[in-house]
Amino acid sequence: MAVPGIRQVADARQRLMANPEAQAAWATLDCGFASVADVFDDCYAASKQALTDAELPAFLETARRLGKLGRGAEPPLAFLEGWPRVVATIPQDEALPLLIETIGELQKSPNGLALTPLLQTLGGVAERLRSAPALEHYLRLARDLAARTSGSIHGRQVTQASPALPEFLRVAPQLLALVPLAGVRRWLEDGIRLSGEHPERLREYFALRSPESRALLQQQRAGTLFADVERRLVLSQQGLWQDDSLLVPYSTAFVEARLQPYLAADGMRLPDVLEASAGVSGSDRYRAMLAHLSGHHRWSTPLVADNWSPLQRLSVEAFEDARIDALIVHSYPGLRRILLALHPIPAADACDPARENTLRHRLTRLSRACIDRDYRDPDPLIGEFTARFAAQLAESKASTRAMAELALAYATRSRLPSDQFAQVHFADTEVDYRDDNRHLWTFIEAGDEEESFTPPPRSAAPETSGLPPRHYPEWDAASQSYRPDWTAVYEALHPAGRAADIDALLARHALLARRLKRLLDLVKPQARVRERYRENGSELDLDVAIDALVDWQSGRLPEARIEISQRTAGRDISVLLLLDLSQSLNATLPGSGQRVLDTAREAVALLAWAIDQLGDACAIAGFHSNTRHEVRYHHLKGFSEAWDDTVKARLAAVEAGWSTRMGAALRHGGRLLAARRSEKRLLLVLTDGEPADIDVSDPDYLLADTRQAVSELAASGIDCFCLSLDPKADAYVGKIFGQRWRVLDRIEQLPEQLPLIYLNLTR
Repeated sequence: MAVPGIRQVADARQRLMANPEAQAAWATLDCGFASVADVFDDCYAASKQALTDAELPAFLETARRLGKLGRGAEPPLAFLEGWPRVVATIPQDEALPLLIETIGELQKSPNGLALTPLLQTLGGVAERLRSAPALEHYLRLARDLAARTSGSIHGRQVTQASPALPEFLRVAPQLLALVPLAGVRRWLEDGIRLSGEHPERLREYFALRSPESRALLQQQRAGTLFADVERRLVLSQQGLWQDDSLLVPYSTAFVEARLQPYLAADGMRLPDVLEASAGVSGSDRYRAMLAHLSGHHRWSTPLVADNWSPLQRLSVEAFEDARIDALIVHSYPGLRRILLALHPIPAADACDPARENTLRHRLTRLSRACIDRDYRDPDPLIGEFTARFAAQLAESKASTRAMAELALAYATRSRLPSDQFAQVHFADTEVDYRDDNRHLWTFIEAGDEEESFTPPPRSAAPETSGLPPRHYPEWDAASQSYRPDWTAVYEALHPAGRAADIDALLARHALLARRLKRLLDLVKPQARVRERYRENGSELDLDVAIDALVDWQSGRLPEARIEISQRTAGRDISVLLLLDLSQSLNATLPGSGQRVLDTAREAVALLAWAIDQLGDACAIAGFHSNTRHEVRYHHLKGFSEAWDDTVKARLAAVEAGWSTRMGAALRHGGRLLAARRSEKRLLLVLTDGEPADIDVSDPDYLLADTRQAVSELAASGIDCFCLSLDPKADAYVGKIFGQRWRVLDRIEQLPEQLPLIYLNLTR
């Protein structure tokens, strides 16, 4: 079916786009794939929202190169759709070189087919990793897996593609949602070790289909993932500290030395996973780190570092960290227990100053004494400076500069000859919830004295026309897991036709409309309903009162409920009619010469008229698909729109084409319906076939996904009902909709039956 608004030509390179800018970008892409041309306008609009003008040429050049690799339309399609999600979390100038390097290595190897799953899942992976170094580690893992699991016939040159790599790339977002990169690396190593050179075992393991694969992955879920507590941390940061700095995780998987949290120009950096320590849970450790970083952000001011020795700088950092912790505890006393539990208590005699550098050991003892009023250190110098520290806090004179002066005095008086030793005592000296204090120092470098110019602010980007695609997951029954962001749904207002055509259809069914009108009058809500036999009503029921008086005078027990109350009756219903617009609706009905689509249009028109008579909130939409990359969702009538000529004109212009990817359409329609605050929400599906698409060979795959989508809607309080026009639907429709379906054997009865079915569903 032709996409509305796009002139179809034989060569996709000559396709006309929506505007001159998109046309120039399409010429740069130099792509001959019609499937790419169909969605390029929408993809380019989405990319302009995510990328700067300077970044667009590199984006288009990468898409052009992907289209020239000889791998078909899938790689450029996946890149065009997914790259805006990548750059939403990782800057393009950092992420794109890493991707290009990986693309080059895979293309030169037998693993070129893995490019498609790599690009398809890269957006979900980037949202989990959130930083360029972590993305680099992930891509390195993928290349290492490819190198270690690719095969060779003669043992010298790699000639067989890795059976594990495509499966790993498909489930990568799911893996990173469960475990950090370090856990993924250990799980990957176990898989290579256990599966060896057995291709089928490798596929099963890396697709998460084998029991040992899932068991080993579960073992890696030690600690608390940043992704699991990010929302709570952001709310705490905004609520307690009124700080909206970005929280960015960093990976602990590929570093030898332990990294500390730190403040960066683009946000607060926290580890991607934390285990429980010293009786404090991982989530509480995150709270302590966030509190310390936020305290620095609020109360610390940077110092010029060039004139300070390393000993003096360490002393300044110790006093400033203690000041921040003291202010945190004063503001939020509930954090005191967590901070004291995480702060080590070094034993005074734990190290020998004759053989070891004890500087860190002494500063940690001093730090503990400053924040713990119950701690008593045997060193009188520590006691003296702890008292001076407390006095400054009590007099409200504490500042970063004041701490620096106090630290300078302490460093001068506490200096020992062993402070120059290379062997440093580290045991019980690391306060791991504190940051590395890089924000506390500035350096005078060559060129700082020269006048610098701030680039002028970039003008606001013009509003783009159209809506970017909305991505939805798809259920994979084989692995019992979702394929994240697998389908792209493009929604738009359907073009208009002639409203008079719908009026002519309704006039042709005038007799049926009169019969329906009598039924509608029976179920149509009345303004007021009288309820008799009430003890405390709004008025007297004369008939019942007279009967009660007669009973009383006759010596019988009279009826005490002699009043009437009135209530308002109404229907609080929202219904979405989802019309399957696949190619099969163009089939002709035997005997009549009328298409199934024309009959469906008549039925929808009658139903819309009936719902308008009842006053229920109603929306109408149609859908069809051209692979998972292009699921079109056409709005015919919105909930707030009246049944008027505008809506009739859209319905008159409806045409059928393409395939039926029903799960994606149900999820999108359910999202719109879930926003309605009605007592009853009904999603009514009118279709003439089972879910299918041209890029799916397994007939049960989309059936299982649609069944999962119906279950998701039911869990959110949305009732789904399917009216099928397929005479063979009994074999599959029950597997999808349970008991909520009906098959119409005679399609010509659809205009009469569809409104009646709606009335039965909403009684």
